[in-house]
Amino acid sequence: MFWNKISPLYDLFENVYNGKVYKETGKKVADLIEEHDEVLECACGTGAISKYIAAKCKSLIATDFAEGMLKQAAKKCNGLENISFENADITALRFPDASFDKVVAGNVIHLLPNPGAALRELERVVKPGGRIIIPTYINKTKKSSSLAVKFLTMLGADFKRQFDLASYKKFFEDKGYKNIEYTVAEGRMPCAIAVIVR
Repeated sequence: MFWNKISPLYDLFENVYNGKVYKETGKKVADLIEEHDEVLECACGTGAISKYIAAKCKSLIATDFAEGMLKQAAKKCNGLENISFENADITALRFPDASFDKVVAGNVIHLLPNPGAALRELERVVKPGGRIIIPTYINKTKKSSSLAVKFLTMLGADFKRQFDLASYKKFFEDKGYKNIEYTVAEGRMPCAIAVIVR
């Protein structure tokens, strides 16, 4: 699997190419987390966002489909006692309904063949009044397909869609979501953070 193969080098690539946004995204997501929150993170990758969330919340279950990514995330979050790691499929989560105060799914929506199934699962496991937080890398304009995307595609990543900010907003509108708040971590490849109130 591509993501297992790239996991040891992923942080290096991100930090060299897009380090400012990589760090800023974690901080902006953590700003949405409160100390009493029980949080689920899907597609945690190497733990770039996880480490910021865990520093703020009561508990965090960080999941990913790729075991290699989970190993890197566990190393990065070593010493944080309120975090556990699990292999999981974002489209078929094992958690009961209404289990979490906040659910985070970072930089995964554009990779999924059926993002609607993932969104339904995120909605299912978050508590009423909770928040679904979805950071996703975007292109600065519709025409600017990022060099990073081209490079990762060449290595074997399978991007199902790309967004600029307008098309990212339209994606959620087309799925029936209203009144979503957006913030953007600006940089070489910006990251748009969509916040959906359940």
